[in-house]
Amino acid sequence: MTESKIEGAMPRRPKNDLTGAQRKRLRGEAHHLDPLVRVGKDGLTLGLADAVTEALETHELIKVRVLEGAPKSRKEFAEELAVACGAHVVGQVGRVVILYRRHPTKPQIALR
Repeated sequence: MTESKIEGAMPRRPKNDLTGAQRKRLRGEAHHLDPLVRVGKDGLTLGLADAVTEALETHELIKVRVLEGAPKSRKEFAEELAVACGAHVVGQVGRVVILYRRHPTKPQIALR
């Protein structure tokens, strides 16, 4: 996470990576979702990471929109945000990034 404003956050990675079939299924599930979080001119901050973490705890699968004024590209933000929140990058469509993190106790989406 170079040059991000997240200094107090500990980087985390999910234990297992997703298979291609799991990513495809999750992209299909995310198709009807609206972006819950928007990344603006301030970029990746601790507040943004907290908002994404909270959304992932509630929904498991979310979309994040990277606005035109963001200081980095959606690809750079996708990886940094995934590491900061302990999530998987499922896919990217236009300026939208799809993130997934399985709920530790009550998973809503069953992956095989």
